This record gives sequence, structure tokens and C-alpha cells, in this order.
Amino acid sequence: MELLAKRRRDQASSGEEDSFGVQPRRVADLAMVPNLRWSSTGLCRRRRSQCLFSSCEKQGDLSSWISDNIKKKECIYFVESSKLSDAGKVVCECGYPREKHLEEATGSHTFQDQEWDPKKHVTEMPTDAFGDIVFTDSGQKVGKYVRLSQDTPSSLIYQLMTQKWGLDAPNLLISVTGGAKDFKMKPRLKSVFRRGLLKVAQTSGAWIITGGSHTGVMKQVGEAVRDFSLSGSFCEGEVVTIGIATWGALHNRESLIHPMGGFPAEYIMDEGGQGHLTCLDSNHSHFILVDDGTHGRYGVEIPLRTKLEKFISQQTKERGGVAIKIPIVCVVLEGGPGTLNTIYNAITNGTPCVVVEGSGRVADVIAQVAGLPISEITISLIQQKLSMFFQGMFETFTESKIVEWTKKIQDIVRRRQLLTVFREGKDGQQDMDVAILQALLKASRSLDHFGHENWDHQLNLAVAWNRVDIARSEIFTDERQWKPSELYPMMVAALITNKPEFVKLFLENGVQLKEFVSRATLFYLYQNLEPTCLFHCKLDKMLAREPECLDPSVLLQHVAQVLRELLGDSTQLLYSRPHSSDQQRLFTVPSVKISVGALTVHCSQVQGENPQSSYKHSSGQATFNIDPVRDLLIWAIVQNRRELAEIIWAQSQDCIAAALACSKILKELSKEEEDTDSLEEMLVLADEYEQRAIGVFTECYRQNEERAQKLLVRVSETWGRTTCLQLALEAKDMKFVSHGGIQAYLTKVWWGQLSVDNGLWRLVLCMLVFPLLYTGLVSFRNRELPADRCLARVRAFFSAPVVVFHMNILSYFAFLCLFAYVLMVDFQPQPSSCECLIYVWLFSLACEELRQLFYDPDGSGLRKAVLVYFNDYWNKLDVCAILLFIVGLTCRLMPSLLYTGRIILSLDFTMFCLRLMHIFTISKTLGPKIIIVKRMMKDVFFFLFLLAVWVVSFGVAKQAILIHNERRVEWIFRGAIYHSYLTIFGQLPTYIDGVNFKPDQCSPDGTDPYKPKCPEIDQARQEPMFPEWLTVLLLCLYLLFANILLLNLLIAMFNYTFQQVQEHTDQIWKFQRHDLIEEYQGRPPAPPPFILLSHLHLIIKRVMLKIPAERHKQFKNKLEKTEEAALLSWEIYLKENYLQEQQFQQKQRPEQKIQDVSDKVDSMVRLLEMAHLKQSGAVEQRLASLEEQVAQTATALHWIVKALRDSGFGSEEGVPTLAPQKASVGWDPELDSGSKAEDPGDTYHVNARHLLYPSCSVLRFPVPNEKVPWKTEFLMYNPPFYTADRKDKDLVDPVGDALEPLSRISYNAVDGPVDRRSFHGVYTVRDGLPLNPMGRTGLRGRGDLSCFGPNHTLQPVITCWRRNLDGAICRKNVKKMLEVLVVKHGPSEHWMLPGGSREPGEMLPRKLKQVLRRELWSSFERLLTQGMKVYKGYVDDPRNTDNAWIETVAVSIHFPDQNDVELKRLNSHLHSCDEGMAIRWQVVDERIPLYDNHKVILQKVASLFMAYY
Repeated sequence: MELLAKRRRDQASSGEEDSFGVQPRRVADLAMVPNLRWSSTGLCRRRRSQCLFSSCEKQGDLSSWISDNIKKKECIYFVESSKLSDAGKVVCECGYPREKHLEEATGSHTFQDQEWDPKKHVTEMPTDAFGDIVFTDSGQKVGKYVRLSQDTPSSLIYQLMTQKWGLDAPNLLISVTGGAKDFKMKPRLKSVFRRGLLKVAQTSGAWIITGGSHTGVMKQVGEAVRDFSLSGSFCEGEVVTIGIATWGALHNRESLIHPMGGFPAEYIMDEGGQGHLTCLDSNHSHFILVDDGTHGRYGVEIPLRTKLEKFISQQTKERGGVAIKIPIVCVVLEGGPGTLNTIYNAITNGTPCVVVEGSGRVADVIAQVAGLPISEITISLIQQKLSMFFQGMFETFTESKIVEWTKKIQDIVRRRQLLTVFREGKDGQQDMDVAILQALLKASRSLDHFGHENWDHQLNLAVAWNRVDIARSEIFTDERQWKPSELYPMMVAALITNKPEFVKLFLENGVQLKEFVSRATLFYLYQNLEPTCLFHCKLDKMLAREPECLDPSVLLQHVAQVLRELLGDSTQLLYSRPHSSDQQRLFTVPSVKISVGALTVHCSQVQGENPQSSYKHSSGQATFNIDPVRDLLIWAIVQNRRELAEIIWAQSQDCIAAALACSKILKELSKEEEDTDSLEEMLVLADEYEQRAIGVFTECYRQNEERAQKLLVRVSETWGRTTCLQLALEAKDMKFVSHGGIQAYLTKVWWGQLSVDNGLWRLVLCMLVFPLLYTGLVSFRNRELPADRCLARVRAFFSAPVVVFHMNILSYFAFLCLFAYVLMVDFQPQPSSCECLIYVWLFSLACEELRQLFYDPDGSGLRKAVLVYFNDYWNKLDVCAILLFIVGLTCRLMPSLLYTGRIILSLDFTMFCLRLMHIFTISKTLGPKIIIVKRMMKDVFFFLFLLAVWVVSFGVAKQAILIHNERRVEWIFRGAIYHSYLTIFGQLPTYIDGVNFKPDQCSPDGTDPYKPKCPEIDQARQEPMFPEWLTVLLLCLYLLFANILLLNLLIAMFNYTFQQVQEHTDQIWKFQRHDLIEEYQGRPPAPPPFILLSHLHLIIKRVMLKIPAERHKQFKNKLEKTEEAALLSWEIYLKENYLQEQQFQQKQRPEQKIQDVSDKVDSMVRLLEMAHLKQSGAVEQRLASLEEQVAQTATALHWIVKALRDSGFGSEEGVPTLAPQKASVGWDPELDSGSKAEDPGDTYHVNARHLLYPSCSVLRFPVPNEKVPWKTEFLMYNPPFYTADRKDKDLVDPVGDALEPLSRISYNAVDGPVDRRSFHGVYTVRDGLPLNPMGRTGLRGRGDLSCFGPNHTLQPVITCWRRNLDGAICRKNVKKMLEVLVVKHGPSEHWMLPGGSREPGEMLPRKLKQVLRRELWSSFERLLTQGMKVYKGYVDDPRNTDNAWIETVAVSIHFPDQNDVELKRLNSHLHSCDEGMAIRWQVVDERIPLYDNHKVILQKVASLFMAYY
């Protein structure tokens, strides 16, 4: 990587075009269901190869895209400025020197003799700075950067970041603002801020947006990212930090200019030489450098940043089927005037702000006054705070600036629901991340949504952030009662995104899995499997085998097939293939998207479909129940999601079978898992589920042995008609099978109807002399079995598996003895009678093997039966022995091959003897030893491989040294292999040292077939001439390694195997014992060769009578529904006991006790801190009260002194003066959502004083609360004059900038068609203009209104009762619920009453006419005259000015009867003449998105009818 980076830097420095090595990703692709035909491994390889192969192409695409879409700003006209640069050079008005301009700019005559205007003299050109950025002093951390015009659309920037830079869309946008200069923070506050900011960014997947420079708050954020990355607290790339800076104020920006892109561009941070410019912060990951064509001017990026943040907050991100708008929060540290404007704009736009107290300046000023009533936030108080926190620059604050700050701070504090003050260590606040997320929830609560929409939005945010603690404390409270169906979308999101704590929370709050999960839900969950999980790859392979299935969606039958491969052939398909009609209904219906405000939910269920309608009951073998808990459990297990599966298993009904099935699935998946860590996790989890099955079964066995044993062999419809015992055997869960209860059951099956306390000798006697059965020599479990019923006792005795087994042993020993006798004594050319008996006996054995081969009681098919048969090693041995016997018999019957046949039969006898090992595995003494021998055989095979290396190497070397050109193959094998092997056991080669050389014992030329060839000899002396020292050395080395090293290695391997197996031998023996018991439990009672009679009987039943085979109920028992339901209920009850016991044991662990004690201590510390705060707060309140009383007393005394002095008592000298009262700075109550937005001192109009006048760019003069009344002196009050230019000039008053046209207006009277009288009495007229009776607004003129003075409107409030489908009136909190008729214009988010201004001489408002047909106008006028006036007076409207305001009359028109003729006519005549206007009946609720002044009227109407509001 270093070489690659170095090569890129070299190429970039030479101007050579390089590749952009990051493959762009589209945001839309992130929400798409992954194509299941792509395996995760193949996908990764494909992406990697594409990235390496087409890097140049990607860079070219990026460069082309940026050149076509991203522009920069360039000055095209040089106008010499009166100011010089820092270097003393002549610069243009744009700030750049002459050499930085284009030639056309310095020599152009187009704009001569004109003043420099950025709108005319700055143009856009393709950008020349983009690509990767590397900071030379900060390692090889690579970021992204781009230089762009300040007019670049936000949508284009967002596309660049998400599609070209490859950023995932954020779950949260954190905009950090504050001081641009370095400031000091307390070390603890700095630590808390950094930790909290990074924590919320990690947990919520947020983007952090700052100014991007290496100073001030941006530096604090960058250092936080750096410290956490160095400490390894999070993975690289998790925190996205985006810096939006001004290009013209950037130091060393020339190094970033690369017309074809810098890959990477090297940037040097030179803080010492930056002057009044600034450097980029090296700890940010992305930079957006905003260019307006000027140099050295700050703040250029603020408008673009504001628009970009607003655009991003309007985007939606979908995850887990739920889409929400991206929330945004503003975090404020320190700051100056610019920061105050940022906070004010954020609050105005509805963005929540978190102000960090203790960081300084603006943040502390707001924090100090945030808890005060608006009436107490005065100009003098703000002046005092500014002098306290702006000591260095307080003198620069003018009186007008202080007034403006007061107004803005009042507006900020007024919207308390959007303002959160973080006080570290106070009011119980400890974590910055919690404060940020709580601020978002508090702001979300204040949004105007109807009903549950607002709560859904809050819960959606909590799920997206994965903060279940906040969801528990802030959302799931007594204030809101959740319906289970309302939690379904978030439940799906929590499942897909693997958030088990939320799943547990939803289950605790009423979500029932049986109602939640349907076929469509399950189908959607499998569509969103993790692409990296192994189950996903197996589904790919399943789809690959069906090329006709073009749809990549995972159908449930494909899932069922993969699950059957994992669970084993003993289970049947869990999901059936639906009929064609059902398949179209369940799978091919497009997903339904329901939008609820900012919430968008992809329904996993077809509209109108009852979830329970997807559950089909069993009918035959093709269809099975869909069990919701089972389906979710499997879905979680196949993705190896431990915590999620644990929660779902706790909800399961058939819990033992579920745990064993999970163990089986995990073990099968682990066999194909390549990642070692994942493999170990799967095996550990499989062992955990086996332990759970053991734990629950133990509880059941303790309670009732008989019912517990029924659970073992009960046919489970849920798990593919298999049993718990069969699942345990398939999963090889030896610990479970070796459980005492299961072994007791197997023993009971083994003894049949006999008592287990019968001695073996008694059984043998009764087998040999069966009349002893009537003597009571053996006992039966059924004591009522009558002794006089001969047939019943005989059948019960000889059908017991233990008796069948011992009879077969005796038969098999007789067979082996007879076989040995024939081979050794009675093997004649013509078969004797004994030999013929052997043939008959073997024929019966072959028939029995055929019966076992075709034994299929479950009806699974011949193929499955054959596979099951040949999976057993001993069955393979039986088949080989029988086939070898047939071959030997064939040779034996041919006279020429008689001896060959005897040899083959002799070898076959050996195989039959080996079969005895399987028979004796039932023995508790011999069985474990046989298992150890089998395991050691594997060690022998590995040992033989190592031994063969030494044997061959020594043998070949010895043979080559001693013998020259031996051509006889048999003697080559003897010399190279056989003699070397015997040497290990002490038989040394004869001629290895030449001492025992005898020429007569060897053949000199190798022609004697019975003698070995002589070694190399000296013909003259007749002595060996080979190097004896070498052969002896080789022999010594060979014996050293073979005899000492390898043999001891074999002993060590045997010892290790013995110790390892010895620990589990008992479990292995108990596990394998089942197979033998099941074999003899289903075997015919008669032993071979008498078993032929049983086979004949079987042929008659199966072939002639067509009676199907049935598995014995002792291993697979189908219970009645009532009995099964009772048994499962009992199992669930004991499962809860087991879970409680596990929780108790968990609490008793030392580690858990220590943790509990630690939590309790923390809780106590917090309680003590809160108690101290409450106590200190009470003291402060008492001191404040005392201070207020003292101030009142001083005022009274001052009045008395003044009165006495005015009456002639006393003199002027020595008169005590009243000291100015100091504001209390100690009291600082917590901001909470329950506090009122407006207090009694905030009764002045608020909307009419908003600084930005609607629909224009005019700014009002700031008017604080205390300066609103006209009687209050406000000498500096100089509001601007604004009157909108309207098209209907004949219907509106003159502009008002001249007094002559206004002199003809008659105020406080009816002026022609215009009524200029006020409901509040006579208003003042000053300088020919009326004054707003409610006080100053900060703007003169008539604004956007029609008339000077009062503008009268009419607001009809049309209501009726909200009713259910059956016609009953809906109620909430006992009160009746109303519906009101509201309208809305297209672009607006708020609804409104259908009223407003009226045309002269008309009674109906214009908006009402737009929604009513003309034929209803007259009748509605009559309704208005009959209606009840609920309000008459001033309206706090943002369009009001000092000289024009709105007054309204609100008339209530209520239809109490749903069958009212006028109501029906109204509904039938409702329409919208304007396509951009919507109309509807809206349920009356305080959360409905209605304008504030209309809400006040609606609340009065609800109070009038005593309805819910």
C-alpha cells in the first residue's frame, strides 16, 4: 500500500492522470434486496477484481462527471482595490492579485469604468481541485475534497458524497458550530464532549459537519476523531466528519489544484505562516471547499452549508423496511455573533440545538438565561451576561446590537422544545450522546403530527440509533399506549438490522409473534438476509439449480429445501409450495408502501390479508403449519445471531425440539464455514442449545418421567414430523442422548414388556426352555399379564428386543461355528449337508439385509431408505461380506476354482467375525472399549503414512547399495519393503554388515527363484565389497527414528486418543446404543435361519394385503391434539422454570454480583447528587424569594422617603439612593418538554415580530418583549418600511410611502366598502398611519396585507362528531372526538381553516368559495348567520406590521347528527377549484399540523362542546 501511495504521489506531481481507486456506490443500491444469485465470496472477488482492473476507467468517469457538474468561481474583471495584500501587493476587489487572474480579466474592456460587482464580474468555470487529499504530517490517511461554487445545488453535492465518494446515507446529521478561534475548555468537559459526540456518531451512523478548519470548535471535533481512532475505540471509517470551508480563506490551497484530479493531493498544514487565513484540519475525512471567487473573506460557506443541511434532513433513508427522514441536530460550543445567527436560524427552521454550558461566550449566555421566563430576559440582563462572558470584546457591542441579541435570544428560548442545555455533572446529565438524542426526541415530540405519527417517528429514530435505553425512558412511558400492530414495522427493522434489545422491548410491549409473522413477512425477512452469511450462499446454489426461475427473490419452498438439507432427511419440508393462486397472492404482489408523515413502511403483508390466513393446518404430507416462533428462530439461527435467537427461543412452544434443531442447523453450517472465528462461534452456540435442551428435559424428567419420555418420541408437526430423539441423533448431540432419562427410556424399550431387573441367565434359560415362562422365572412390567395366557406371555417374551438380540447372538455364534467347521473339516468337492445349511443360513441373513434396506415406515421413498441404510458402517460390512460369500460360493462350485473359493470363503469368515464388534457394542463393558479401538484405528492410518516414508526410504537405499540390478519384482518388494518393515520388529537384514555372508545362501546372478541375489562381492576374496559403515549407519538411523521416535509417537497418539475418548466414551456408547436398540426393536423375533418364516409373513402383508409399514410408537408416536396441547403447555411451564433458574444462577455468579453492586453504587451516587442539587436549588429559591422581598421593601422605603421629601420633610442632602438590583445568576432550572412555551410575561404578539418577514427578504427591526408597547420609550426604534406590490391594486390601499394618498383614508370608521374599525376600540393614528393596538412589530407599511389598519377576516369552524363504522361517536379519555374541515395549499406542510379575507360586499371567505360549489353558497351563508361566534379580535399573524394587522371573527358551525341534510349536502358539494389545494375532514387533536392562531380558535371550539383536544 505504501508503494502504491508513493507511486500515486509521483504521478500526481508529474501531472500524469491517475486512477480513482474507490468504486462509487449508489444510495439506492443500499436499500435494494441483494441479488441472491451472487454469493458473498464471489461478490467480493468480483468487486475486488473490477476495482483493480478498471481503476483508470473509474477515475476517468469521476473526472468527467465533476467536470460536467461541479463548477468553481473565477473573477473575470480586475478592479484595483484600495487595500493591499499582506505581502504589500496590489489586489483586485475580489482579493486576488493580478497574476491570479486570467488574461482576459486583466485586459478586458467590457466592464471598464464600472464598479466591481460579484454578480457581474464573477463567473463559473469547471472546477480544478478535487480528488484525494493526504496531509503530509499526519501519516497516510486519505480523505476526499472538492472545490465548488457557492451556487452549487445541494442535490448535486449530496449525489457527489453518496454516489461518487461512496458514503452511506446517514441516520443522523450532527452540525457542530461555535467559535472559529481557539478557545479553552475544561479538561473534563472536553473529555465528555468528545466521548459523547463520537459515541452518538458511532451508534447512530451519523455524519458530523463542521467548518473543516484547524481551529476553534472544528479543531475540537477533529481531535476527538483522532484520539478515538488512535485508542482503537471504533473501527476505521465508522465516523464520517465533513468539513465545509471557504476556499478563498484557505492557506496553501494551491497544492490542491489539479485540473484532472489529485490522487492524492498533498496538503501541508502551516499554522505558523497562515496569517489571517486558515488551514484544513487533518482529522476530517471529507472536505467541501466553497468558492465565491474572492480571497480572504470568511463566512462564504454558511449559506451553502445551511441549504445542504436542510436538503439532507429532507432525504429519507430506508433500513429494514422502514424509511425515515434524516434527523438533524445542531451542537453549539462557545461562539460569537455568527454562532448566534446560526442558532437562531436553526431554531427558526425547527432544528433542535444542544448548547454546551461551560464552553464560553454565546453558549454560556444562552445557557444562563434558558431557564428563565421570557419576561425576565431583558435588555439589561443580556447586557450583563455579555459583559460577563464577552469581557474582551464587550466594548464593541453597540446598543442596537444588544437589542438585537436580546430579541434573538428571546426567540430562541421561547421555543424551549428545540433547545437543550447540556450541563455536565448537573441535573443528572452525564453523557453528551444522551443529551443529543434526547434533544432530537424532544424536538420530535413537538412536531405537529396527528395521533401516533409523532410517536412512530420518535421510535423510528431510536431504532435507527440503536438506543434502547432512550426508547425505554422517553418513548415507552405511561403517556403513550402502543398497539401491537403499530410496532410491526419497527419490529421488522429491528430484526433485519440485528437489534435484539429492541426485539425484546417490543415483545415486552405487546407484540405477539403469532400475529406478527405471516408468509409475506417471512418472505420479506429472507429477502433481506445478510449477504455474507453461509445460508445466503446455499440459497444461491439452490436458485442456480433452477435456471427457469428468473426472479431472484427467495421463495419459501427454496428455503424449505435448504433447511431439509441442514436438518436431515428425517424431517419433511417445513414450507410447502403454494398453489398457483396462493403463490401469486403471497409472493408476486408488489410491496405496499405506506407513508405516514416522515415515516415510510414497506408492508410485508398484502393489504387486506389477515396474518392468520397464511397459516395452513396439516392435511396429508404436503402442507405443514407455519409456526411464527419457529420461523423467526430459524431465520436468526442461520445468520448466527446469538442474542436474537435466544430471545425468540424463549418464546417457543416446542422448545426442546427447537433447541435440538438449532444445534443441528449450526453444526451442519459449521461444516461448510471457512472462517475460523465464525465456525467456533457456531459450534459454541450449537453446544449452548444442546445444553438448553438438556436443561428443559431435566426439568420435565424431574416432574414426570412418563410425560418427559412422551416428549422424546412425540411427532412434531412444527419440525417436519420428526421427534426430539431423532433430531438429537441427527445432530449427534451425545450429551442429550446420554441423559439419564433418555437412557432409562431406551432401556425400557430394550426390555420390551419384561422387567429390567431380570437376570441374563433367566432369559437364556427361558430362551432354551420356553415352558419356564409359566413358572414365574422371569417377571413382566405389566403385573396383570395373566400366567394362564400362554400365547400372550410367549409373544411378550420373544418380542422383547433384548430377547431378540440374544437369540440372534446365539444364532450368529452357531453360524460362525458351523462356518468354521465347514472350512476346516467338512469342505468337500460336493457340498455337504452342513455346507448346505450354511447356504440357507446366509440366504436368511441376506433376506434380512434386504428387509432393512427397503424398510421405510415414514414413506420417504426408496432413495432415502437406501441412503439411510448405507450411512451405517456395519451395513456396508454386511453387504461386502454377503457379496464376498457369493463370489466365494461361485468359485467353490466350479471344480477348477475350488481352492480359490475356499480362500475367498476363509477371508469372508474373517469379515463375519468382525461383525461381532457391532453386536457387543450393547455391552456396557465391551462397548466403550470397542469405541476406543475404532478411534485408535484412525491414529494407525496416520501413523502408517509416516512409517511408510521411513520404510521406503531406508529399504530403497539399502537395496540399491547391496544389490545390483535385481530384476525380480517379488524380491525387489522383499528387499525394499518387507525386510525393512520386519527390521522394526528385530529381524535385521542378513548381509547388512557382511559378517554373516555365505555365498551358498544367495544366488550370484539372481536366477534361483528361492534365493535372494548376492550383494556386491569381491570375486577374488569372495567378500562383500559394499561400504559396511554406510549400511550400518543407515540401519542405526532407521532404527532410531522408526523404533524409538515413530513407535513412541504412536504410543503417545494412542494415549492421547484414549484419554480424550475415555472422557466421552460413556456418552459415545450411550449414543450408539440407540441404533442397536432401534434395530432389534424393529427386527423379527425369529433368529436366522428361522427368520425366513417372518420374511414370508412380511411379504404376504406388504405385497398381497397391501398393509403399509409403520414405525413402532416407542420411537415415533403421534399424539391426539388435546393430549399434545396439554403436553406442550406443561413443557412451556417447565421451560419458564428453567429460564428462571438460569437467571438466578447468572445473578449468583461473582462477576454478576460485582456488577450489580457497582450499578447500585452508581445509582446511590446519582441519587445523592440529585438530592444535593434539589437541596441547593431549594436554598437558591428561598434566597431569590428573600432577595425579591428585600427589593420590594427597599422600593417601598424609597417611595416613603420621596413622599416625605415632597411634603417638605427632610432635605435633599443625605437622601439614600436605591441600589440597582442585580439579576440572580445562580438559579438555573432544567429545561424540560413539560414547561410552557410562553409564560404570563410573554403575552405580546410573537409571530408578528419574527425578524424575517414572510415571502420576502425584508428583515424587521428587532423588538424585544419589553419594548413592544407603544407607551414604552424606544428611542432607537427605526423600523424599515415595506409594502408588497400586489396585482389587485384596485382592491388594496396605496403603498403608503407618501402621505397625500393616505389622507383620504378614514380610520376607526367604515370607509366605503372597507370597515376600518377595530374590535379592540379606537386605535391611534400617527403621521397619517394607524398604529397596531398590540404594539411594535419592527416593520412599517402594510406589508403583504390589503389595507392599513385592521384587515377583517372570517374563520368558519365546521365540525361534526367523529364516528366508528357502526355510527357510534368515538371517544378519547372519556371525551367525545370532533372532526373539523380543513384545507391546505400544495407546498405548505400546515393545514388551515377554510376562512380568510372576504371580497367587498361578500359574506363567504375566498377559501371557502374555492372548496364549495356555487349552488351551496346561499345555504352556507345561512349557516354562518346561525353559527356561534367563538372568537373576535386580534390575530397574531406573521404578516402584521406597525400599520396593518389582521382581526378575525371565528364562527362555529357544528353538525351533531351524521344524517343531517346540510352535512350530506356539504360533503357532496365539497371540491377544490385549485389543483394545488387539498381538503379533508381532520380529527381534532393538539398535534394536528395546523397554524398556531387557528389552533387557538379550534381549542375554543373543542372547549365549547366539551370535546377532546
